[in-house]
Amino acid sequence: MISLESFGDLSDIPAGNFAPKPTTLTEGQTEALVPLWESLDGLTKIGIWDCTIGRFTADRTKSAEICHILSGSASVINADGSGKRDIAAGDMLILPIGWTGEWTIQEPMRKTYILIAEASS
Repeated sequence: MISLESFGDLSDIPAGNFAPKPTTLTEGQTEALVPLWESLDGLTKIGIWDCTIGRFTADRTKSAEICHILSGSASVINADGSGKRDIAAGDMLILPIGWTGEWTIQEPMRKTYILIAEASS
């Protein structure tokens, strides 16, 4: 039987436990994850992510990411310095497989994320 999952107002879901952001460029920056769903093969993951103000590097060479920003604001830029995007509550951002770059969180951010990994050959 297929189970349908439904979530109410995602802004009301309590944040997970904050921990240091591993790829931060700003001392003291923290993040929290709340996993909501994972496919049986583990290739697709959906959840909520919270992050404090600061800068960090990001690597999407193994999975694409689709983000819907629930609150806060940030800038995202490609690793080569091109393609800067300013994002805020209500925006959607798509980071394709192969993307690397940097985020600058200007206001504490909450987003939903969908990670879609490539299947191993």
